[in-house]
Amino acid sequence: MVVQPSLGRVKKLLVADMDSTMITVECIDELADYAGIKAEIAAVTEAAMRGELDFAEALDARVALLRGLDAGAIDRCRAERVRLMPGAVTLVRTMKAHGARAVLVSGGFTVFAEPVAAAIGFDVAIANRLGIADGALDGTVGRPIVDAATKLATIEAERVSLGLEVADTLAVGDGANDIPMIQAAGLGVAYHAKPRTAAAAGARIDYGDLTALLWAQGFSRGAWVA
Repeated sequence: MVVQPSLGRVKKLLVADMDSTMITVECIDELADYAGIKAEIAAVTEAAMRGELDFAEALDARVALLRGLDAGAIDRCRAERVRLMPGAVTLVRTMKAHGARAVLVSGGFTVFAEPVAAAIGFDVAIANRLGIADGALDGTVGRPIVDAATKLATIEAERVSLGLEVADTLAVGDGANDIPMIQAAGLGVAYHAKPRTAAAAGARIDYGDLTALLWAQGFSRGAWVA
């Protein structure tokens, strides 16, 4: 049950996380599998998403461990591992069909976020840039890092540029770095989220897919765009 005012349910701005929200995996964990260090990387990712580690420091540490990995692993990982979250396309395309703007903002990487955004139908993707040199990952992440502050700044800047009220906005994510943007939205949703994020959000989806966010906005199934 998502309890909210009956007026203003249909949102005009969607800002969404990518990993474990719009797609089913954490890309850095899957990429690490091609380097044979998935377990080591995944443990750090999990701790960072629970809010137990500084996001930027954890990202730098994980990417450093990938130094020397053939850049071809990125394309392989995208093709073999990255899958869209059920309901993602329907959510974004239905909202856009009703006049909303959709922004994907990820603490992951542009090499994944840009194709994912295009496949789902987002207007723009904001993410980190992996350093690549001589056909291999160089172990660095471009600056500035996309983190919780970036996500918050993004939803606020997009809202202002569109001339919207806070009530007109929707944010969804699963990790601790999504909390500020979730709390800044008119409808902030923790999607299959870590405990800290779920506790901080005004709404949480624990079992349904992303079409739950269409029901929350009052869209009947006949209005969905598949």
